[in-house]
Amino acid sequence: MDRKFFEDMEARIPRGKVRTRFAPSPTGYMHVGNLRTALYTWCIARHAGGTFILRIEDTDQNRLVEGAVDVIYKTLRECGLDHDEGPDVGGPVAPYVQSERRNTYLPYAQLLVERGHAYYCFCEKSGSEEDAGFEHIEDPCRSLPPEEVQRRLDAGEPYVIRQKIPREGTTTFHDEIFGDITAPNADLDDQVLIKRDGLPTYNFANVIDDHLMGITHVVRGTEYLASAPKYNLLYEGLGWEIPRYVHCSPVMRDAHNKMSKRHGDPSYEDLIAEGYLTEAVVNYVALLGWSPKGEREIFSLPELAEAFDLSGISKSPAIFDKEKLTYFNAEYIKAMEPAAFAKAAEPWIRQAVKNPAYSTAAIAAILQQRTERLSDIPEKLDFFDTLPEYDTALFVHKKSKSTLETSRDMLRAAIDTLEALPEWTETTVHDSLVTLAEARGVKNALLMWPVRIAAAGKLVTPGGAVEICAILGREETLRRLRLGLEKLN
Repeated sequence: MDRKFFEDMEARIPRGKVRTRFAPSPTGYMHVGNLRTALYTWCIARHAGGTFILRIEDTDQNRLVEGAVDVIYKTLRECGLDHDEGPDVGGPVAPYVQSERRNTYLPYAQLLVERGHAYYCFCEKSGSEEDAGFEHIEDPCRSLPPEEVQRRLDAGEPYVIRQKIPREGTTTFHDEIFGDITAPNADLDDQVLIKRDGLPTYNFANVIDDHLMGITHVVRGTEYLASAPKYNLLYEGLGWEIPRYVHCSPVMRDAHNKMSKRHGDPSYEDLIAEGYLTEAVVNYVALLGWSPKGEREIFSLPELAEAFDLSGISKSPAIFDKEKLTYFNAEYIKAMEPAAFAKAAEPWIRQAVKNPAYSTAAIAAILQQRTERLSDIPEKLDFFDTLPEYDTALFVHKKSKSTLETSRDMLRAAIDTLEALPEWTETTVHDSLVTLAEARGVKNALLMWPVRIAAAGKLVTPGGAVEICAILGREETLRRLRLGLEKLN
């Protein structure tokens, strides 16, 4: 064995502060569980003033999806989860793409063989069987004499390297969430470490890389609890310190089913396409399995990092509640600066309002406090470009005490008043109509109701009569009010 190789690798390991990693496999979209893992991992590092690493785990070449790496980069960037080291940043052991580090892993597997913790297996197995292990069936290669192993290696026979799990005793590991967990060694299989193509399996590569990158906290889903004893045995076989494990319970669609793309559950990109704000999604995802101290729920990203504590992570699965996310989204929309909301809303506004004469900023102003999701915007605005057909029954409203007769009278008076306006602004429209109602001795609602119905042709609109008329402009407003009056005559 080349001892200098191992000495050099050990000498390069960063030490002395918290280091976490997000290590996704580029095998598809970025689902909510992936995003939560990235977020918790980022928060642990930022809370401690440590280092957050991105590592692309692409050793399973058969499952790679084209463009998936770009989705990972884009999602992390949009969510503000900046990494300090990784494939597009660099670092002391960069690039952090496992397939580009393939020469790193075999020497460690060979070291484990030398120490009696792994063995060469020459049995013919499919790729899936390699990854799955022998399912507790004794591997005949496990006890091959050393000279037989060397003869077959010299002959160029294809092989995998398997972990040699002790058949007796138990293995105990500690998890920050679930405490100490003990597994009988007899229940563990001799998992493959190095595949026939020379690439490591996911389970082996992440142990080697976590050590070489100085990872102090490993955050992953509870589906990896069953593999943790095997990880521990690898660390022990190599004489390495075991990082702190943080296993998070899954995000569920309901009490019985995990979220799944197959069942139509949304990815991060789907949620953005549905009109949710990134900041709202991140805030909500943080609370899927983590509870901050106190009653507060709304957190900016820096505030999440400051407040994050492992003790707040729950053992119980979290249920993804779309209604709760929508509540968060509405709160974030209401709190946005008007200019920022107008910019975010503009593409959604222009889906429905093609007329460039209608100001997107003015339309955004009437939408902001009435919008839960950006995708709700187009259907609220369909009346701007084209006045819909509507029934005169809309002019009748109990609360404002509007009837067909009062609406006809109010529209006639409003037309006369608005025609005489020397300047058309929201203020002048408002003041003239309020003055008219006062002069006629009626409440504002009795006048505003028929004006809004005639201007929009809809029972429910994002703004009131004044705002709608101001946006439509003098000519279009008066045209629509006259059409409304014709309907009532």
